[in-house]
Amino acid sequence: MLVDVNLVLRAISPAVGSWNFIWSLLPIAGARRTSRKLPHHRNFTPLGLFYLTPYTCSLPVAPMVLLTTLLFLSQSGVSRYWHKLTDRTFTGVYHANAFDLMMMIPYFIILVILAVYGLHRYWLVYDYYKYRKNVPGPPPEVKEWPRVTVQLPIFNERYVIERLVEAVSRFDYPRELLDVQVLDDSTDETQQIARACVDRHAAQGMPITYIHRSNREGYKAGALENGLKTSRGEFVAIFDADFIPEPDFLRRTIPYFFDPAEGKNIGMVQTRWTYLNRDYSLLTQVETILLDGHFVVEHGARSRRGTFFNFNGTAGVWRRASIEAAGGWEHDTLTEDTDLSYRAQLRGWKFLYLPNIECASELPVDMNGFKAQQARWAKGLMQTAKKILPEVFKSNAPWHVKAEAFFHLTANISYPLMVVFSVTLLPVMIVRFYQGWFQMLVIDLPLFLASTCSISSFYLVAQKEIRPKTWTRTFLYMPFVMAVGIGISIRNAQAVIEAIVGKKTEFARTPKFKIEGKKDTFVAKKYRNKAGWMPFAEVFLGLYFAATVVYAITNENYATIPFLLLFVWGYLYTGFMSLGQTYFAHLRFGVNAPEMRPAASGAPGF
Repeated sequence: MLVDVNLVLRAISPAVGSWNFIWSLLPIAGARRTSRKLPHHRNFTPLGLFYLTPYTCSLPVAPMVLLTTLLFLSQSGVSRYWHKLTDRTFTGVYHANAFDLMMMIPYFIILVILAVYGLHRYWLVYDYYKYRKNVPGPPPEVKEWPRVTVQLPIFNERYVIERLVEAVSRFDYPRELLDVQVLDDSTDETQQIARACVDRHAAQGMPITYIHRSNREGYKAGALENGLKTSRGEFVAIFDADFIPEPDFLRRTIPYFFDPAEGKNIGMVQTRWTYLNRDYSLLTQVETILLDGHFVVEHGARSRRGTFFNFNGTAGVWRRASIEAAGGWEHDTLTEDTDLSYRAQLRGWKFLYLPNIECASELPVDMNGFKAQQARWAKGLMQTAKKILPEVFKSNAPWHVKAEAFFHLTANISYPLMVVFSVTLLPVMIVRFYQGWFQMLVIDLPLFLASTCSISSFYLVAQKEIRPKTWTRTFLYMPFVMAVGIGISIRNAQAVIEAIVGKKTEFARTPKFKIEGKKDTFVAKKYRNKAGWMPFAEVFLGLYFAATVVYAITNENYATIPFLLLFVWGYLYTGFMSLGQTYFAHLRFGVNAPEMRPAASGAPGF
């Protein structure tokens, strides 16, 4: 059935004013001219914008309905906004001045760099799927089990040390082949608690010793190095204080070192973290998504492709010979685990990632502790980049290994760039408005999509892999993931700059409070990190972006508002949570989502 377009246009002409745009849509909608001639109907539209063709056009009914809808919308705000976007008033009039160039040149440099790192995330996802078959198979049967040293480095861990030792005491590994060390650098009552715990288990026949240092030289790396001096194991398993390994952990990981093909070259095996308290609050949900992205996509892609990846400092097993061959533990960076990992792999040792073996852990529950952890990782990776990348580039490693090492170790440079990007965004919006929307759509938009949308795809892939039945819930958390990533950018930017200029700082530990469920609390417990001045800067930036949102609304720049709101929420959330938890420890914005996936027993950067 065909409808005469001219008749419809004449019928609704009093309500329609924007005819040029609508008439241009007719060929696209499938209109075709008929051979029937009509008299000229000149100027029958209210605004007299054009002369109707002497030929009538015919359309099928369905497109005609769509066209009629578009006609009515042409008088609405949608039409006015479209004309605003395509307005060429300043074409040929606007000329960039010195201020505009001062804003635009850094803006585009930063946007291009962020886009490159964003494209690298896409590349990791590509490698993850392309090399999906390169995963460890079942381990061989071990006829003679080796001696294993289990190192438990702690510092002021009064709330969790007994839980950790209890978990290790349940290992179903031959007792006569175990060598457990509690490496305690504590300065508080943890000393008495840990010593009593060790004595109690030793009396029950557990091969466990307590080693206390009166100083923190080298921090965690120093404690591990000191423990190796008296250890007897051929292999070394390491667990941080907030981890709870399963009883079969060693029996499932050690056999991979005895693989007939590559076992003798394997220097370390890393397992995947799970989380006891993922549903404790919105913050812990976000942390879970961030860490899952690292353990699923990053570790998965790098290990499958055969590029370098790092030991995560805990929940892994080292061959002692590989530690010694790499030069042992060194403490000139805050990420001693990544430093040793790269040195070992540069010397020919192979690393193995075992995502199917899980180890439960406890996530930081306070914002200040979370930010301290993220800043330590950001600074440590940049320190490692300065130390290790020259050696990587000089090595005989393939080009793709060198490229991946560069992107891995320097990824946190995005944080100071993000801060500069944040501060310049408002003046850039003003300048870009006068330059026209075409340039923004053609230049800015692709760069923006490359740098931001890759974050969502990266973490969504990770959730789909490990939670195939419930991964779609992650969409609800993605705005919060991106907002928190923006919110911690100031603290991480400071850490990265300190690493670049060579400023040394103390190892900032992540406090653990034995939080395993929503009923647990860290109110009145020790070890909370102080807020400092950083939250005030975050709140200030949040208010600055709130003003930017007002500016965008005033100038009908609606397309930028969702993006700007991420900055508002990210900076205000991290700032107020840091300040609030300093004075109100129970503040956590709890969530009531059900447990999506139990941890094994029942966390960077963007």
